[in-house]
Amino acid sequence: MAKKILITGAAGFIGSHLSELLLTEGFKVVGLDNFDSFYSKELKLANLSSIQSNNNAANFSFYEVDICNKEQLYSIQDDIDLVVHIAAKAGVRPSIQNPTVYIDTNINGTQNVLDFMREREVDKIVFASSSSIYGNNKKTPFSELDDVGRPISPYAFTKRANELQIHTYHYLYEIDAICLRFFTVFGPRQRPDLAIRKFISLIQNNEPIEMYGDGSTGRDYTYVQDTVAGILLAINYLVNHKKVYEIVNLGNSKPLSLREMIDTIYEVLGKEKNIKQLPMQPGDVEQTFADISKAKELLNYSPKVGFKEGISRFIEWHKLSKK
Repeated sequence: MAKKILITGAAGFIGSHLSELLLTEGFKVVGLDNFDSFYSKELKLANLSSIQSNNNAANFSFYEVDICNKEQLYSIQDDIDLVVHIAAKAGVRPSIQNPTVYIDTNINGTQNVLDFMREREVDKIVFASSSSIYGNNKKTPFSELDDVGRPISPYAFTKRANELQIHTYHYLYEIDAICLRFFTVFGPRQRPDLAIRKFISLIQNNEPIEMYGDGSTGRDYTYVQDTVAGILLAINYLVNHKKVYEIVNLGNSKPLSLREMIDTIYEVLGKEKNIKQLPMQPGDVEQTFADISKAKELLNYSPKVGFKEGISRFIEWHKLSKK
């Protein structure tokens, strides 16, 4: 069993949930985050508070570190057994406005993480990739064997570049790796810029929501507890296997249209619909739909939380977080 795991982006949405799960499972966790200004530092500090209330919080250490700053990154002296690399500049639409920042953080930052691993002789990494890599793939469900050579946003091409960077280090330096392509993760602590959290806030305040397109675009919404359970399975697989480089979809494999997603939120909140329809946004893919057969076979991954149940849990958390 890996004794100590480094999580980049530990104060974020997925990173904080993963930190809690790993602590509960008996791991020691070293968390990094730079509190990127993409959204409020206060929200990330609240995430850290949740980690620090874990029964095994004594096994958690945290560093305010920017992965783009090699001096900061190399100041970490802990003996690391495995890295879960989640830290990234997030967001499809903002990446179109400022692609250089995404290249700096996602590509150069990942290079720093890989070089750090080489120097410290850490030979295992789980990487947080993205379903956005598939672009407007017409074939469904999306398989890891599909052509992913046509990304439609800078965010997507940086994530694909990361998979290739990691493969290079696997080939040259025998770093074992699993790249997990996440599919629209949602749940408590979700970033405030993402649709579900924005919609819930607006609907609770009796304000209209904006729907881009005709509502037919689809997403494979995956509840955060299922995502972090999949990451844990990937960690355990790497611990027990050598000469590994795998790309694995981590989704729910039950996509919903935007219209169905909105209808479900209104239904659970018990509110009348108030929707403003707008044109589709550039860079947004038409649909995502994960083929998770490889995740089931390789990792024994099996998502448990359906969309309506996940929305109900999210809304309960959202109400409590406002108190």
